[in-house]
Amino acid sequence: MTRTPTVLAVSGSLREASYTRTALRYVLAAADDAGAETRLLDLREYELPVYDPDADEQGDEAEVKRLVREADAVALGTPVYHGSFSGALKNFHDYCGWDEYEDTTVGLLATAGGGSYGSTLEHLRMTVRGVHGWVLPHQVGIRKASDRFVSDPAAIDGRAFRDPDLEERVETLGSQLAEYAFIEPSIASRVASADDD
Repeated sequence: MTRTPTVLAVSGSLREASYTRTALRYVLAAADDAGAETRLLDLREYELPVYDPDADEQGDEAEVKRLVREADAVALGTPVYHGSFSGALKNFHDYCGWDEYEDTTVGLLATAGGGSYGSTLEHLRMTVRGVHGWVLPHQVGIRKASDRFVSDPAAIDGRAFRDPDLEERVETLGSQLAEYAFIEPSIASRVASADDD
């Protein structure tokens, strides 16, 4: 019997009308369509004080870490702040280490108020690699996020994408998180086969 993948999306935006959160809900909808069980971890809804390594346990730390640890795949979404990811997401990320991320498939999404998101996605990629997560090659950056949606009561969060190609990129992230949730990348097998030639 095939196991159903679980996909968790973490919204690193504390803004009430967040474009990051909306985009992540599109990611989760696509993952759901691909057969995954999905959940949104909205950091506005959890108490996570600034990470203190000397504290035994703070706020909702145990619950947040459990959600990440139990997920087969995780989407990290953030607004672009000063060329990097948000302080809220960084603080969340400080709580989670190898026990939560090792060999977990991770997808990245960044929403920019302006036109630049490249460094934000690269910073996220480096920090996830640092805790042994496996980051999908496909990632999503959304420039001028406030211009990328139109009001549509029937759409997710009442917002529809203006550009179908951008919507497709976002949905591809969700479907790939479901598809590659159980991937076990092995460098050793590649090296061994090369040595056999």
